[in-house]
Amino acid sequence: MAYNRLIGNLGESIACEWLSKHGYLILGRNYLKKWGEIDIIATKDKIIHFIEVKSITSYRGDLKEGYRPEENVHEIKQKRLRKTIQTYWAEKKLGVSAEFKFHIITVDLNQNTRKARVTFMENIIL
Repeated sequence: MAYNRLIGNLGESIACEWLSKHGYLILGRNYLKKWGEIDIIATKDKIIHFIEVKSITSYRGDLKEGYRPEENVHEIKQKRLRKTIQTYWAEKKLGVSAEFKFHIITVDLNQNTRKARVTFMENIIL
């Protein structure tokens, strides 16, 4: 498995653990269609939460100045996410009364301390 995929899987596992500790019930991971993927699908307070995870590694615990991994959720990625969420919605027959939110979680994996820092960005508009 490629190094980036290993880091991504580790970050998603850490994100799932973080979400569970904060009252989210994980419904699924890596919902994949040919046009896109949803990293984590969870529920809390009768709301469906779609979560994109961006995992990065650092050595001093600080990122390169000005680097923000959430910026990798660019316009093309957002378009794919919208289509994938719509597909999930239709497959699960959630209907118009169901509510959903989209979030981004960044996981900074510090290579020196072997600790992770989770940042949760809520209610991102797609």
